[in-house]
Amino acid sequence: MIELPDLVAGVLAAGTLSALALAGGLLRIRRQQTRQRAEIAALRTQLDGSLKAFTAEVEHLADRRVPAAARQVAHPHVPEPGPLQPLTTGTPLGIALENVVLALQSEVAAQRTRVDAAAQAGMRGATREIQAALYRLQDALRGLQQRYDDPELAQTLFRLDHENEQSLRRAQVTAVVCGAWVGLAREESHLVDAVTGGQARLAGYHRVQVHNHLETGTALVSHAVEPVAIIVAELLDNALRHSAPDTDVVVSLQHVHHGVCVTIDDAGLGMTRDERDRAQRLVAGDDPILLTDLGDPPRMGLAAIGRLTRQFDLGVDVSSASPYGGVRAVLRVDSHLLSRLDPADRPPAASAPRTTRKAAADRPVPSHAYGAETGLPEPAPGHHEPTDADGLPQRRRRTRAAAPEESPAHRPAHGPTHGPARRPEEAAAALGALQSGTAAARAAAENAGAGGHGSTPADRTGEPDHTDHTHCTDHTDHTDIEGEAAR
Repeated sequence: MIELPDLVAGVLAAGTLSALALAGGLLRIRRQQTRQRAEIAALRTQLDGSLKAFTAEVEHLADRRVPAAARQVAHPHVPEPGPLQPLTTGTPLGIALENVVLALQSEVAAQRTRVDAAAQAGMRGATREIQAALYRLQDALRGLQQRYDDPELAQTLFRLDHENEQSLRRAQVTAVVCGAWVGLAREESHLVDAVTGGQARLAGYHRVQVHNHLETGTALVSHAVEPVAIIVAELLDNALRHSAPDTDVVVSLQHVHHGVCVTIDDAGLGMTRDERDRAQRLVAGDDPILLTDLGDPPRMGLAAIGRLTRQFDLGVDVSSASPYGGVRAVLRVDSHLLSRLDPADRPPAASAPRTTRKAAADRPVPSHAYGAETGLPEPAPGHHEPTDADGLPQRRRRTRAAAPEESPAHRPAHGPTHGPARRPEEAAAALGALQSGTAAARAAAENAGAGGHGSTPADRTGEPDHTDHTHCTDHTDHTDIEGEAAR
């Protein structure tokens, strides 16, 4: 049998061990709870920081990024700020914020286009009514010009007609920018007449010098006459406005490989690179035109050019500098927009500058002094040059043969003896001088016969001739515009 003291000692030992085990378990639980409390506190701190960062990011989006994104729709050069926390880039949060910005820009652009289209429609209707009224006033003024012969009254009527022409040009340009038709239908006209017609629509027409180097009879097809006149008028207006009033604007008309170019050079201040790039984008007509992009007040000249170049397949370049220090603007008219008129049946306007290009029959044949062969007679008119094996004409060197001495029997008994025959260059120069003198005398006679009724832009001294020099047939019959205004 186990004795009682031994049993008590065993029970006490077992209780002691159990107490120690329980105390160890309680200690472990307490430590675990402490660790969990620390982790919970850290997570709570992290959550609070994330919430604050997200709140700051949303506030930054609303205060900075959204307004900048809306402004960037109208002004692409305005920088858009990025997120406050660069670490959010590429994360779900960063992608969601970027989608918000993109959706906002898309909606702003759509609403902006819709509002601008409504504004253009309203302005188009208003300008149509203004055009109709100005056309009626123009017809009334020209009727008075034909009815009365008083020189002083005629001069006043011409001045009023010129002012009305300028107002009509501004209304026409506004209508074109807003998507309307050019407003006039013309028949085929000489290209130089279209250029001088555009010149006559400007207040500073007397500062424009036109140099015509085209072949006689170079004309425009009917649907290109009015667009070319509008484009030339706007390019000249831009050149006149941005150059000193005591300087001239030089216009040159010349043939190129694919058609004809009208080059306009001014002596103004020129443009910076950014201004030149923006102007070139406008005249190219590739980007959609919004009235809000044209400034306040809107400058519609280059925008109208862009509309016309895209609609009528013309080309305008304003990216070059003028040799006079200003801007060079070049209007290119391709061959499919050109035609030819017989100058005998349809001569250009009397005020249009005469061409400097000589006809093929009037051009002097140059004589070559090098390696000349003497004793070779000149080919007779209409005689064909000898050809080679390929059928191409061979050039023959020639020199001026010595004139045979005149026998005494053929010399006149009295009077001066005739000098040597004129060279072709001298004959051409004399003919050109005769033509210039005839043209000047004709112009003086017309002015004298008009009794001081004014002069044309080519005269540089009086009011312009408002026929626009483009043989206007007014197939539109201002009633079309008035009818649309009535509707």
